[in-house]
Amino acid sequence: MRIYKVGGAVRDRLLGIPVTDIDRVVVGATTEQMLAKGFRPVGADFPVFLHPKTGEEYALARTERKSGRGYGGFTFHASPEVTLEEDLIRRDLTINAIAEDDQQNLTDPYHGQRDLEARILRHVSPAFAEDPLRVLRVARFAARYAGLGFTVAPETLELMRQLSESGELQALTAERSWKEISRALMEDQPQVFIEVLRACGALKELMPEVDALFGVPQPEAHHPEIDTGEHTLSVLEQAAKHKQPLTVRWACLLHDLGKGLTPEDEWPRHIAHEFKGLKLIKAVNERFKAPRDCQELAVLVGEYHTHGHRALELKPSTLLELLQSFDVYRRPQRFEEFISACEMDARGRKGLEERSYPQADYLRGAAKAARGVAVQPLLEKGFKGPELGEAIKRERLKALKTYKETASA
Repeated sequence: MRIYKVGGAVRDRLLGIPVTDIDRVVVGATTEQMLAKGFRPVGADFPVFLHPKTGEEYALARTERKSGRGYGGFTFHASPEVTLEEDLIRRDLTINAIAEDDQQNLTDPYHGQRDLEARILRHVSPAFAEDPLRVLRVARFAARYAGLGFTVAPETLELMRQLSESGELQALTAERSWKEISRALMEDQPQVFIEVLRACGALKELMPEVDALFGVPQPEAHHPEIDTGEHTLSVLEQAAKHKQPLTVRWACLLHDLGKGLTPEDEWPRHIAHEFKGLKLIKAVNERFKAPRDCQELAVLVGEYHTHGHRALELKPSTLLELLQSFDVYRRPQRFEEFISACEMDARGRKGLEERSYPQADYLRGAAKAARGVAVQPLLEKGFKGPELGEAIKRERLKALKTYKETASA
């Protein structure tokens, strides 16, 4: 029995960056031997065990062959006869196919170290094209390591293109896709994830609504970058730069989908794109079964982001409607995330990345003013039921009028 560290733990140590997860492969062992040593089995598809003391994962060396469509369409074979090299060849990228023993001796049959030095993401073998999930994984790695200068090898991008054209991406489950998408959006350069998906044709298959934004112009006076797709990438980039949470990043990706529906004879204006885009945002949300908080914020940002930009001009009554739509009284955090998404949208414009966004503090102040209306005095006056609701609304409107006058003075 020989045990090796494999995958990300070896890759990241060689890159000199912090190692988070450690995967181990066990060569020359049987399931019975692992159980005899106290390892606990997990995973129904192939033999993975948890260490009796540390709880870390140990997988028996295995081979695999394609037996059906999609990510799960594989038959695995694990036995003591499977070699380390046979186990490593089934992995996705050469930089993930390096093994390390306890003395830090490396086994690198597919030249992963060479590709680490060259900053190349390259597939290990033609079997790469059997697993559609790898399209998303490679795009995610590109987003993670773009800051270190990594790019996707042309021949790997070509395999990704073949996978995208094969229809195999449609076999991915919503859960698996979302796991990769959400992780990619939280990388340092999530816009690279979208760029790579677009370069291999996967964006058109997975998110045609986002793909449709490229080549669609916007008014240069407001958007010096002009192209709506390029603007979306810039907004994502700003969201990562400002350490925004997943909810905000997801909303940033989807906020302008309505512009993809504008007829060409109306370009570069996009009248009512906020409302036209809602059905598209909801469709993408549903396709990937995004978590509820991500879904809700994406829809609200899509509908109201232009309200955010025009906050200083809004009438008190419109401002009150905006606050009510977000339920700022019970869910203040969601409104704060909306403000962040609007600010990222404003900063995601060529040459305007550092421009101040006074609307943010103005909206926060408005929410505070509305929340400051006390309900108890109204109860003491005898208001109840629907009448109480109307009375609260009148007082909040009054508070917002006072706030607007004070802020404008």
